[in-house]
Amino acid sequence: MTARLAKTDAMVAIYILVAFIMLIVPLPAVLLDVFMAFNIAIGFTILFACMFIKEVLDMSYFPTILLFTTIFRIAMNVSSTRYILTEGTAGNVVITFGQFVGGGDLIVGAIVFVILIMIQFLVINKGSERVAEVTARFTLDAMPGKQMAIDADLNTGAIDDREAKERRDKIQMESSFFGSMDGAVKYVKGDATAGLLLTAINLIGGLAMGMLRNGMDAMTALDNYGILTIGDGLVSQIPSLLISLSTGILVTKGSKEAEFGPAIFRQLFGIPKVMYMVGGTLVFLGVVTDLNTILFMGMGLLFIVGGRMMAGSLETAAIESEVDSEEAAAEEIRQPENVVSLLQVDPIELEFGYGIIPLADVNQGGDLLDRVVMIRRQIAVELGTVVPIIRLRDNIQLNPNQYIIKIKGIQISEGEILFDHYMAMNPGYVEEEITGIPTFEPSFHLPAIWITENQRERAESLGYTVVDPPSIIATHLTEIIRQHIAELLTRQDVQNLINNIKETNPSLVEELVPKLLGLGEVQKVLQNLLREGISIRDLLTIMETLADYAPATRDTDILTEYVRQSLKRAISTKYFPPHETTNVVTLDPKVEQEIMGSVKQTENGAFLNLDPNRSRAIIDSVGKEVQKLENLGKNPIVITSPIVRMYFKRLTEDYFRDLVVVSYNEVETNVELQSVGMVTA
Repeated sequence: MTARLAKTDAMVAIYILVAFIMLIVPLPAVLLDVFMAFNIAIGFTILFACMFIKEVLDMSYFPTILLFTTIFRIAMNVSSTRYILTEGTAGNVVITFGQFVGGGDLIVGAIVFVILIMIQFLVINKGSERVAEVTARFTLDAMPGKQMAIDADLNTGAIDDREAKERRDKIQMESSFFGSMDGAVKYVKGDATAGLLLTAINLIGGLAMGMLRNGMDAMTALDNYGILTIGDGLVSQIPSLLISLSTGILVTKGSKEAEFGPAIFRQLFGIPKVMYMVGGTLVFLGVVTDLNTILFMGMGLLFIVGGRMMAGSLETAAIESEVDSEEAAAEEIRQPENVVSLLQVDPIELEFGYGIIPLADVNQGGDLLDRVVMIRRQIAVELGTVVPIIRLRDNIQLNPNQYIIKIKGIQISEGEILFDHYMAMNPGYVEEEITGIPTFEPSFHLPAIWITENQRERAESLGYTVVDPPSIIATHLTEIIRQHIAELLTRQDVQNLINNIKETNPSLVEELVPKLLGLGEVQKVLQNLLREGISIRDLLTIMETLADYAPATRDTDILTEYVRQSLKRAISTKYFPPHETTNVVTLDPKVEQEIMGSVKQTENGAFLNLDPNRSRAIIDSVGKEVQKLENLGKNPIVITSPIVRMYFKRLTEDYFRDLVVVSYNEVETNVELQSVGMVTA
């Protein structure tokens, strides 16, 4: 395979090298004939290749091909011009074209040559240039929409990650190709201009050489050199015309999958009614007018017969299609049921009733799919992990305005919206109430009211927070994902994250995984961080810390604490605003000692063996102190010593889901804290 690629590279290089040799070195007539014949063959090859490819990207190197063939053709023109002026002849190919195409008449040959130039300039080149320009512009303009469509298909599960990557790469290639074609058409136009100038130079130079050097009279010189000039121009312009036509075919190729010939034939002659009307018109003209009756009636009958045959083939195809569909349906019934596909569980599902379908339907102006894409991007930036594909499904068993959110096939939460209403929430300082339908915001279960479109502007002016139904669903879905992101992080996800780090830090990965820690142990550390809302985006720092402490312990809980301390800048930024004193609750040292005294170490890790009454007393005390912070409008934060933090968090996490527990080692030195209470028991 490598040897074959090397040969093709050498052939391309030789092709370009020959062009430069022709610009410098005079060639014998026989060799010039070979290159002219080869140039014509290349022109037909490009034409037929452009006709029969299925996709324009199958000729993705067409702009480069245009450049190479243009250089070769110009070099050949220069070489033939040199030969005509020095020898008074130009080989068999040029003489034959000049005499045969022009009928041996200089005037006829000149007229044919001018017609070819006009066709190429005014029709093919002009149209191809305009089509290439417009296609390039529309392709670039359509890129964002195509990218969003791919993201939407990916989120709905219509395609997988591999197919999404292939489609994105194809869009990039299409934009690059049409952008290049917009400029490459200029090569063809410039080639035609250069050919016309060289022809004029040939004619003027030939007259001068014949009259001044060879002693010919004006008519003899014109006849001799004129035929050679016309022949040389035709030899170069016919391949140029073929490549111009190829360019036009390529930039106007509409279908991406169909064969060129059958597609054109089907579109022109595939409608029997059209064939009948054309045939009737030709027969009418042959009978009524003085046109050749036999010719027009014969051709008209030919169209009518062709239309009848096309109608018969369409009827046969329709019957065959119906039979095939019935057989396929029967075969599907006969086949044993494939239950393997039913075993797969989607990580995240959003099911909704039929009343919410317009929010997810792009054709009806719904943008729920776009919001789902934004949720995945938001979580990736915020927490540093990739959210699995979110499946969107309609479920007729639900109420029309109801939706449910499932994690790994189990319903986690639900909500209900009014499609044509807005949800208004009082942030706490709005005094004037607005009428509406009482409800609760599904994400945080806050009291709210449904209002109509007409009430929206007034509610906002009064200070209400007003959100539309898609935003309600998106916010609810985002919160559910945040709460369960730890269990959604799989070993494969961790492997993908490690692979990304390995590209820039291979030595770190080789030292850590699997020599010091297994993939599952790294996964548990990352899950511990995500479970408490700590971003793992700075994976380099996390893995550096694990590599530092893994030789001393493989306890993932202890390793998590070391990692948290390494991430103290991020933790402080998340919970403690700069230039502001943060109210917190501390933990009584006696309680800390009691908790540490109740820790039991086992082979499977440590656990807390605290007396139930003491646990209840500590929890009650935490509840009182947390209530103080909530009354002040502050987030509930408890500060503990590093060794106690993870055990205290385990003790309280089932009772206070939003309680933030940090250790002193996780707080930057410039953070200002103020204790407003202490947890005692």
